[in-house]
Amino acid sequence: MGFPKVVFRIVENRACPLYEYSDNFKLTGIAIPINNEAENTFITTTIINFPLGKRVCKILNGDLTKIIVQYERGDKIPVCMISCSGCTGSIKLEHTKDDDLVLANGEERYSNELGSMMHLLSEFAFFKNIDDKHLENVIQFFKLSKYDKGEIVIRKGDPGGYFHIIVSGNVNVLNDAGIKISTLGKGDVFGEMSLICNDNVSATIQVTEPTAILYIDQHNFKKILDHYPGIQLYFSRLMAERLNKSNKIRAEDLASGMIGNLSEIPAEALFQTLNMNSKTGILTISQLTKGTARFSFRQGSLIKAKYADYIGDSAFYQILKEQSGWFRFTPGIPPEDFEVPEIGFFMKLLMEGMRRLDEGRGKKLN
Repeated sequence: MGFPKVVFRIVENRACPLYEYSDNFKLTGIAIPINNEAENTFITTTIINFPLGKRVCKILNGDLTKIIVQYERGDKIPVCMISCSGCTGSIKLEHTKDDDLVLANGEERYSNELGSMMHLLSEFAFFKNIDDKHLENVIQFFKLSKYDKGEIVIRKGDPGGYFHIIVSGNVNVLNDAGIKISTLGKGDVFGEMSLICNDNVSATIQVTEPTAILYIDQHNFKKILDHYPGIQLYFSRLMAERLNKSNKIRAEDLASGMIGNLSEIPAEALFQTLNMNSKTGILTISQLTKGTARFSFRQGSLIKAKYADYIGDSAFYQILKEQSGWFRFTPGIPPEDFEVPEIGFFMKLLMEGMRRLDEGRGKKLN
């Protein structure tokens, strides 16, 4: 019996580590005659073409081979769910004759692709706030984009326009200097604050490996937000978690040395943080309007200060005027600096510096 050329296409992917949605597997059975006394005796040899550039799964290879054997026995070719015994992933395949294989148009293919993700997306924290009967309808508001390693999804300072959910892969969250702040992975979200607060994007998102991301525009995002109160609670918890994580990272940074920009943490807040935490070390601030500044702290007290031609408290007062510049705090000071007297009582210095700053702003307004 001849075996038709058949193509199986993945229509549902549940965490399969080797293959992706819409990958094709072409099966061909070739009948080879056996040279013996019996006439019309054949054996069937199976040829399976796996997706180009992807590994051959031995388990899937065996399951597809069984399909040809079943067909030879007179069974119909099934639409089947193949669960890989070698891992926790599984895929669902549907078949079509090779001659009839036609790629769906953009809208149909896109709809099918989202449909195949329903099981995966329903496990994401964001979608758990939507009841099952409305989940499919909500998902249809989203679109799917795929990115290669190194691509930028959004850039800090850009107008906010979309809310994003990572379906697969990983991204890095970067600051102005391109330094990694954190990493986001499957199920994590970003871009929501620019939509909620009508503000510009607060960080750059760069892809670290091939990544699939769902996104939705601001109009539809707010419609969903208004319709499902559970999502509002989700974002409240998310912001609280991020704030707690940010504070923890800042505390760790202070313990081991920290870096940042005065545009993110003003000079007065930076100095006050070092003072309140009784830090000992050297604070260097570069890319200022007058060059580089250097400040030494001992148990939170300011003992040395130099900025351009300014020294001591004058340097401290001048640095408060700066609104941007990269800083780095390095723990530890030379032994001889332990005997250097402090420049002045810190809170008195800070209050005087803020008074001068307010006076300077008042003169500008006049």
